[in-house]
Amino acid sequence: MTTELLAPLDLAFWHLESADHPMHLGALAVFTAAPGTAGGAGLLELLAARAAAIPRLRMRVRDVWLPVGGAAWAADKDFDVRRHVRRLPLPEGEFAAQAARLAGVLMERPLERGMPPWEMYLLTQRAAAGAVRTARSAGAGDMPFAVLVKLHHALADGMRAVAIGAGIFDQIADERAAGARRVRPVPPRSWLPGPWQVAGLARGRIEELGRAVGIGASVVRASRLDPRGMPALTAGSSGTRRLATAVLDLEDIQRIRRVAGGTPNDILLATVTGALRRWMLARDERLPAAPPRALVPVSRRRPGSPPGAGNKLSAYLLALPVAEADPRVRLALVRRGMLRNKSDGPSRGAGAVAVLADQLPPLAHRLGAPLAGSAARMLFDILVTSVPLPRSTLSLGGCPLREVYPMAPLARGQSLAVALTTYGGRVHVGLVADGKAVPDLDLLARGMTDELEELLRVESR
Repeated sequence: MTTELLAPLDLAFWHLESADHPMHLGALAVFTAAPGTAGGAGLLELLAARAAAIPRLRMRVRDVWLPVGGAAWAADKDFDVRRHVRRLPLPEGEFAAQAARLAGVLMERPLERGMPPWEMYLLTQRAAAGAVRTARSAGAGDMPFAVLVKLHHALADGMRAVAIGAGIFDQIADERAAGARRVRPVPPRSWLPGPWQVAGLARGRIEELGRAVGIGASVVRASRLDPRGMPALTAGSSGTRRLATAVLDLEDIQRIRRVAGGTPNDILLATVTGALRRWMLARDERLPAAPPRALVPVSRRRPGSPPGAGNKLSAYLLALPVAEADPRVRLALVRRGMLRNKSDGPSRGAGAVAVLADQLPPLAHRLGAPLAGSAARMLFDILVTSVPLPRSTLSLGGCPLREVYPMAPLARGQSLAVALTTYGGRVHVGLVADGKAVPDLDLLARGMTDELEELLRVESR
């Protein structure tokens, strides 16, 4: 049986999981049903066939004897795609609200660890008979449907998750079927390194250990022994999940950028900051004296390189100036903080704690995961991540993708995660929160659109 050892960071995500903090990524993709397309049963069959054709989705995690404490990916000889792909009809009502509510409930449930760690759900609308007759008479299938994808973080980081999940779309599946992507043969090489290679490996190992020591020292300096701040973000875990969504116009972001400078990501981070401020004021909460910290993941993959297996992540730590009243000053402070992070690079500073995980042996991840998970609250308050998508128009069974909302997991001690992705000229925002700590998540989602409008207004003066 073919096996592949989990990389250290993948192993860390595998062991960080608990019943209250499942470590899977998610995405809620919303489609417009095209006229003449197959119904729910046909879409479910197509979705299952596409998922079953993705080799990575046939792999499960199993323990190994060596290295001690390690684990490996192995082909699941009992793989049955029907155990992973299911159809769930939504209750009657507004589709987007019902889909978001059910997605939040489904995100609460950890993936079964004895099987390949992923699930997909086809969410279809249950319409009244009169509505069905009206749609048929109009000759168009105007009822939307959605696909919820859950992938364990050990299986993939954001970029790899996109590469895996994209296999369900018509464009990617057709390209694979046509043989457009061919794997180039790798010439054989000796398992025994030469003397120059040994010297290079030793030098590289010394440099890695030096970076690890520097990161560790930065983590210690940045850790807060008494991480008080926004009460909702530091509330105890209930194990529940709530999802809220927002859509931002990419052209508005570019207009602000042309005036204020910076990057689109700077503007999005400033938008998150302003939305948090609006949310706190609406709750009559006192603005924190010390700004909350965001962990902003950064890919360590080289631009243009293939996605590859496993996680290749680092991150930046960024103070979010929620106490600042002027939106232009908030944006300037965010830009300054991100410029400072980028000048240091993604392999330095306390945010690069994921790089530190690569230097630990498997047994340390297995035994130290509870302690490491609990330490997240001492380092940051909120996760804000951007997930890239292909720029081409996507569809499933001829039904165009119209919205896609990424979802990030909550670490222990965290009550809110913000994920963003750009598709079709719009930025789709997925907010995942502890359901009891943040029952008014929709208010925060509205704050995202309100804040971007405010930024556009003040920067257009």
